[in-house]
Amino acid sequence: MRVNLFSELKMRRPRQGNTALYVVLLVYLIGFFAPCLVSSITVSTPAELHASKGDTVTLSCTYTSTSRPTSKMTVDWSYRPQSGGPPLTFFHFSSRAFPPLDGQFTGRIRWQGTPSRGDASISLINATLKDNGTYTCSVRNPPDVHGSPTAHTVLTVTPKVSSIRFSDVAVLLAFVLLPSAIITLILIGRMLCPKKQRNQSKAYRSPIEVTEG
Repeated sequence: MRVNLFSELKMRRPRQGNTALYVVLLVYLIGFFAPCLVSSITVSTPAELHASKGDTVTLSCTYTSTSRPTSKMTVDWSYRPQSGGPPLTFFHFSSRAFPPLDGQFTGRIRWQGTPSRGDASISLINATLKDNGTYTCSVRNPPDVHGSPTAHTVLTVTPKVSSIRFSDVAVLLAFVLLPSAIITLILIGRMLCPKKQRNQSKAYRSPIEVTEG
């Protein structure tokens, strides 16, 4: 009996050791991957935007977060010129909007976002050719610190092509075609009226001519 008990205990010890090792490994894996699965944020923007000079452009930025937006949530928009160079942060949001006070975007940025709906968009008013470049939207919503907190949009502004409005074309056609149509009708009337009078004079006979006949 003693030999059997000793052998059973000897066989159980390795199993208990393996179980403890598995538990430690599981705790380590949970601690390593849990932040990525629980606290994550994803920011999305259109890859490219096209506009004409003078247009109002909406720089769209949406995000999904595992945590509800709080007063600690921040949004930053930065700009890097098409010619290159370091990015320049020109807009900041933290409980309220902080538009740029100087630089090329002064007075031309308007906050369009709704954090409760995952929207961090802004509008660029009166776009110019100097606005061509890459715009980056960065959203931070603690404790969400993992995931993809930034996204980029390339904006291309082109000169506006002058076009004639339909109303202008209609007025132009009215001034040109209407007088021509009136003159044409008058000429046609003059050409037809003498023939009609001549035909009436030929068809008319006096009573004397009729009696003599």
